[in-house]
Amino acid sequence: MRLNADFSRRAVITPDQYRWVESPTPGVERMMLDRVGDEVARATSLVRYAPDSTFPTHEHGGGEEILVLEGEFADEHGRYPAGHYLRNPIGTAHAPRVGAQGALIFVKLHQFSPDDTQQKVIDTRAEPWRPGLVDGLEVLPLHDFEGEHVALVRWAPNTRFQTHAHWGGEEILVLEGTFHDEHGAYPAGSWLRSPHRSQHTPFTREDGALIYVKVGHLLPE
Repeated sequence: MRLNADFSRRAVITPDQYRWVESPTPGVERMMLDRVGDEVARATSLVRYAPDSTFPTHEHGGGEEILVLEGEFADEHGRYPAGHYLRNPIGTAHAPRVGAQGALIFVKLHQFSPDDTQQKVIDTRAEPWRPGLVDGLEVLPLHDFEGEHVALVRWAPNTRFQTHAHWGGEEILVLEGTFHDEHGAYPAGSWLRSPHRSQHTPFTREDGALIYVKVGHLLPE
């Protein structure tokens, strides 16, 4: 399968375009955002767990990055309510399970450098935020490795950022509010992937925004 697999092109998916598909495991559905491969794939997805569902034990052959969006995700190592950010490096394994709340997670698979071996569990709702580069922005760094940077960014209402280019590309998941740029408006749930050296001028209006953002991971091979 190849879905949004040309990383030199911009890709945008908004919630009205969601098409959930069943996984091989009952009670687990996926909204595929990009994918190269079949059941084992380089993949970016939203994954929805029904209440009291489980997923088989599996090893992370290319690493796994998770942001818990709703409910509570869990495995044999712990419980992770909404707002938790997880990194499971290459070679780690777990058996996910979900309780009565169910869960919705954003997950990226097979996208780790072999040298990126730090396992992480961050409760983003308990971490301090830092001032951003312009008034109205706050940043919560999550991960940095070899030019790849991951953070949450909180945008106050009516905030504007300067025009900038994306060295190594940029990927955004809108978590709250509405994110804007000169190309469009992206409500909560929208996913955007912009290629290496693309540029835009982002801003918010009266509802502000909270976004997950990853940069530097889309350099041409």
